[in-house]
Amino acid sequence: MDTEKNNPRTTIENQIKNCPILLYMKGSPEFPQCGFSARAVQILADCGLKFSYVDILQNPDIRRELPIYANWPTFPQLYVAGELLGGSDIMVDMHNQGQLQEKLQQAVDAAPATKDVS
Repeated sequence: MDTEKNNPRTTIENQIKNCPILLYMKGSPEFPQCGFSARAVQILADCGLKFSYVDILQNPDIRRELPIYANWPTFPQLYVAGELLGGSDIMVDMHNQGQLQEKLQQAVDAAPATKDVS
């Protein structure tokens, strides 16, 4: 049995490594299941760049492991170029200051292609 394949931490690490912009959220961009996830999706949509997402409600192992991995207890969690930026409040602040779009664009420019991990 391949334990790495079924290990949530390995899955998380691979998702973060392979997706320049990755949002761990409740629900999907089309149907967010909480206000914070909806706000995060709206901010990313305003930035106009393609992003990947993982619905933690459909992935209970990731939902349990990610707060431990990231040392960040809440969702959504936005990863850009392998780095945790934070949740929706931080996204709002960065967006309002004009920092988020720049960081997202740099991640996309540096990446070969965006992959869908959902």
